[in-house]
Amino acid sequence: DAEGLLRIKEENQKHYRRAQRHQEKKEKIQRHNRKLGDLVEKKTYDLKTQYEHLANLRRTHILELTTVIFPIEEVKTSMRDPADVSSESDNAMTSSTVSKLAEARRTTYLSGRWVCDDHNGDTSISITGPWITLPNNGDYSAYYNWVEEKKTTQGPDTEHNNPAYTISAALCYATQLVNTLSLILDVNLPKKLCNRQFCGENLSRHRFTRAVKKLNANILHLCFSQHVNLDLLHPLHTLRNLMYLVSPDTENLGR
Repeated sequence: DAEGLLRIKEENQKHYRRAQRHQEKKEKIQRHNRKLGDLVEKKTYDLKTQYEHLANLRRTHILELTTVIFPIEEVKTSMRDPADVSSESDNAMTSSTVSKLAEARRTTYLSGRWVCDDHNGDTSISITGPWITLPNNGDYSAYYNWVEEKKTTQGPDTEHNNPAYTISAALCYATQLVNTLSLILDVNLPKKLCNRQFCGENLSRHRFTRAVKKLNANILHLCFSQHVNLDLLHPLHTLRNLMYLVSPDTENLGR
């Protein structure tokens, strides 16, 4: 029993010395972790600072791009409210008729159904200049209607002021701007759309609407990535959504 007790005491001493070495290693590892924590905190702060600097650079480039090359702005039209015109021509018109005319003015027949559009007839959105605009309500039927009519009509095309040309040009510029913004913001777009999609050959109704949907999806994706207020966005308002995206009031632009 005495020999066994002596052997146990020797083993306990070995374990005690090993425990001391482990304690020293533990303290060394804790000191190393604290150093790494301080380093990570410093690197995180530096990274955050670099992100802010990069965001400011992106924001500056975007605002310069949309000021010099692709200015987007709201263009007021000179159309008068039909309710006002009708009420002036007929003093006996009832208030219910006036309200019905105002309600009819705020609706648009789009893709086989009536949709409400409070901005219909009031404004349009221009890109690169006031002469290149898109309908505010997202109704681009004038383009493919013109294409279908051109197929049945023979002869040279002399309508240089046709709204189909304006729609095609505006969508072409919008596609170029979106692709450029994706490079500046380093955001991958969900839909692939080349810059020349809307220029060149006349697109059929199916190809045109498909390309417009791709463009609208890319614009909304960029708006989501930059935390644009969702209450301002509409899936059919191509240039209006783009205008909200590149607006100087967008706080997170460049993130």
